[in-house]
Amino acid sequence: MIIIKQHGNFKNLEKFLSGAKKSDCMHLLKQYGEEGVTALSSATPVDSGLTARSWSYKVSVLKNSYVVTWSNSNIQNGVPIALVLQYGHGTNNGGYVAGRDYINPAIRPVFDRLAKQAWMEVTKS
Repeated sequence: MIIIKQHGNFKNLEKFLSGAKKSDCMHLLKQYGEEGVTALSSATPVDSGLTARSWSYKVSVLKNSYVVTWSNSNIQNGVPIALVLQYGHGTNNGGYVAGRDYINPAIRPVFDRLAKQAWMEVTKS
């Protein structure tokens, strides 16, 4: 015979989840959305400056989550220039221009600060 006994309750867990549910992270997401635009703009390789000036963000609220999306509107002949700079591209004469990873190093510190701040927001008493 197996006997399982449980003592206590889930009061602390319920308090934490209730606080997290009530927390409004929208202001944080907008703040870090702007920070991401600034970081991406300053890290974007500059020729004309159009790609650097073309960064934007959008905050979406889904059923159970928030999503921050950064995008770049500089598209030439159907080609997103920010991605060409990031990943490289072929040339008309058969050559190749190597990409430069500028997006990940620029946005990583923003992600890290956002995650830390969001965690503090949902765990505050």
